[in-house]
Amino acid sequence: MPLTGFFTREIRESGRRTGFKIVTLDGREGVLAHEKIKSKVRVGKYGVNLEDLDRIAVPSMIPSTPGQIIVIDEIGKMECFSALFRETLLQALGSPNKVIGSIALKAGPFIQAIKGRSDVELFHVSENNRDRLTDSLIAVLLQG
Repeated sequence: MPLTGFFTREIRESGRRTGFKIVTLDGREGVLAHEKIKSKVRVGKYGVNLEDLDRIAVPSMIPSTPGQIIVIDEIGKMECFSALFRETLLQALGSPNKVIGSIALKAGPFIQAIKGRSDVELFHVSENNRDRLTDSLIAVLLQG
């Protein structure tokens, strides 16, 4: 299936997490947040890099074909500080393209509104079920 979108990964230095990077499915990378980033936008000890989020992750959420599946990992507190991310997410969810993503368990009103949409199906991922969820997700994605 054709895919577009991004995922996040930990940045580790000397064996400890110091931040998070953005990786698009076509291989572009940027820094989402880092301890050393001086930013007015902070989540815990991390300064959030809205520039890389808007320049790298957001464009990857815009499909180039009608059948392309949009992957968004994740819809979390850091990402939702970007108005462009929120707007693009709503456009993606309103498009005919299927969207698969991860979303914060606890969050503010915007994330709660996404979870409450009638066109959103939530799957709780745990260590016990994560390997079995693949078949369920594929079945949902293949539905017409």
